[in-house]
Amino acid sequence: MRRLFHLSALSLAVFTTAAVVAQPAISRPDGVNLTPAQIDSTVNSLIQAAHVTGAGIALFHRGQVVYLKAYGLRDTEKNLPLTPDSVMSAASLTKAAFATLVMQLVQRGVLSLDKPIEQYLGKPLGDFPNYADLKGDPRTAKLTLRILLDHTSGFANFRWFENDRKLRFHFEPGTRFAYSGEGINLAQFVIEQVTGKSLMALMQQNLYAPLGMSRSSMVWEPRFASDFANGYDEHGRSLGHKQWTSPNAAGSMQTMLRDYAAFLSALMRGRALNSPTLDKMLTPQIRIHSAHQFPSLNTDTATADDSIALSYGLGWGLYSSPYGPAFFKEGHDDGWRNLALIFRKRGDGILILTNSSNGEGIFKPLIDALLGQTGFPFDWEGYTPYDQLAPSTPK
Repeated sequence: MRRLFHLSALSLAVFTTAAVVAQPAISRPDGVNLTPAQIDSTVNSLIQAAHVTGAGIALFHRGQVVYLKAYGLRDTEKNLPLTPDSVMSAASLTKAAFATLVMQLVQRGVLSLDKPIEQYLGKPLGDFPNYADLKGDPRTAKLTLRILLDHTSGFANFRWFENDRKLRFHFEPGTRFAYSGEGINLAQFVIEQVTGKSLMALMQQNLYAPLGMSRSSMVWEPRFASDFANGYDEHGRSLGHKQWTSPNAAGSMQTMLRDYAAFLSALMRGRALNSPTLDKMLTPQIRIHSAHQFPSLNTDTATADDSIALSYGLGWGLYSSPYGPAFFKEGHDDGWRNLALIFRKRGDGILILTNSSNGEGIFKPLIDALLGQTGFPFDWEGYTPYDQLAPSTPK
């Protein structure tokens, strides 16, 4: 029996080694092939040069995950490596997952994108305590789930950015793009009222469980403590892991590289939404002419992205790439910088999760190396490559 065990272990080792050696090259959308060793070298060089604590990378081809690996550390003090199963903050990648949930409810006929939300709520929005700032404003009657999901609500990103920290309209709803977490959180309020369920329960029942996202939640859970990442600021100082206690559609999702990659793959392969509903979600709703995404209410305009038809769909940014229609979503929070970029017709793309405020500095060189020339609106996003950033001093 002992001899049989040793032979089995040896066979497994040989098989594992052979599998690693035989792992095929990854094909970029432009046809260039990359070996796993080349990918490793690229990512490791970039995170070291840009002082990024840790990064999880997933690559997709024909809707399938073809490469998934974590690099760097999840805890520098304890020297713990980041793993594909380390729970990280999705930050605003939460919004894209939430939008998918909303579209599932639309697909089932539970919700309508164009029904005024006050018809769902049964009374004016301003009559609810959290929205009392809007009491008496007739523009609340124009708000729909479509307007909330495509970021044309007219609200600031968050009310605490206002000088008086009060919620108000800055333009007529539906008339122009201005990224707003407030709009997404209002959509959360509406669907919770309609379904009678919390966002926590809705995401678990409709997205996480069906797609096998075993370490994802809208709040922190004690079971995540076995493998989770701390966030780190620009100077490598730990910010810990924000432990959300209430679900927030704009940014509270806790997830791991393996889970969010599974979500994106399911979305591409028609397992999260049927094709007509996915088409609705990824159809341009509003053209974007702003010079930059942030500050969200800045009225400066530019024509630089007209050639790529930069737009917003329902929960996702959209543009015309050299590889066909593309959709994307970024995540940005203190100590966390994330990005998902997918080319819909090909099913190719990338997911990047980082636990470092320096993470955005590697997005352009990393995407250029792993996907080729994508035409992505890096300048509009404010993604300056790490080697072009001015040095900063600790506060």
